[in-house]
Amino acid sequence: MDTRDLTLGIFFLSQTVLGLLGNSILIYCFIIADFSGIKVKPTHLIVKHLTWANFIVLCRGIPQTIAAFSQTYYVDYVSCKLALYFHRVARGVSLGSTSLLSVFQAITISPSNSKWAQLKVRAPRIIGPSLGLCWALQLLVYVFIPVYTTDIKHGRNVTRINDYGYCVIISRGRLISTFIAILLASNDAIFSGLMMWSSGYMVFILLKHKQKVSHTHRSQSPRSSPETRATQRILTLVSSFLLFYVTSVVLTSYLSVLEGTTKWLSNALVAMSACFPALCPFLLINHYTSFFRLCDTCCSCQRTRCTCVVREL
Repeated sequence: MDTRDLTLGIFFLSQTVLGLLGNSILIYCFIIADFSGIKVKPTHLIVKHLTWANFIVLCRGIPQTIAAFSQTYYVDYVSCKLALYFHRVARGVSLGSTSLLSVFQAITISPSNSKWAQLKVRAPRIIGPSLGLCWALQLLVYVFIPVYTTDIKHGRNVTRINDYGYCVIISRGRLISTFIAILLASNDAIFSGLMMWSSGYMVFILLKHKQKVSHTHRSQSPRSSPETRATQRILTLVSSFLLFYVTSVVLTSYLSVLEGTTKWLSNALVAMSACFPALCPFLLINHYTSFFRLCDTCCSCQRTRCTCVVREL
């Protein structure tokens, strides 16, 4: 094993372990909340789907890590198709869930005289169907993955492949590859655009509100203002998401057009795709500090039913 493979394996291992640990904490806390009777806000359903999607995305890091450390590791024909397919579906759901969370929050904080205010009552009722539609859409968009994915043994006789270390994707030809690249880029661009618009709208509302209350709170430091802290958290979440996903979209489109790629370029795509799912739980834990305190309290109640109301994100 050379130094590059060792470095790559250590990176995948660290990213996968930290990411799975963070998302497991979130999943555990939501399970405790469900069984303890904690009353949660509608956004928690979105965060649940986001967390599960991130968890599935990071699961791909397990065979990727083994493949980096072992030069003879192979995944069977069916498992290879399922692993890559659900990884890409979960990645799309992660993007869609984050976009939906941002849009819902923009509606929630919109002023009462805004045209979006009338959606406040109806928005919680459409969260569930919207998440279901998001899963269905991603399942359809990435249906081509099982068709062109095969294991290492079946891909040895194919010259134009995208090598992922333990599985390969057979190149589809220039025309089909270009169509798929446009389809995937459009899918990500729509959700990213919604997220950018809603996040920008939230920042605008928060800054506008801060200007209104600044006359009555001149003695308060801008850093201690709740509006300022909320704005910084939104900008951090959105900026990190867009940074990793825009890079991932560029790499995905590039891989779709190429007739064949090296394993290092494919590994770069996998690493970039997993950066946000690994970072996301720690950002969410920072957001939901009060929620996790309630979960900890309910755990110490020894199965005593707790009724709690959690503050909105």
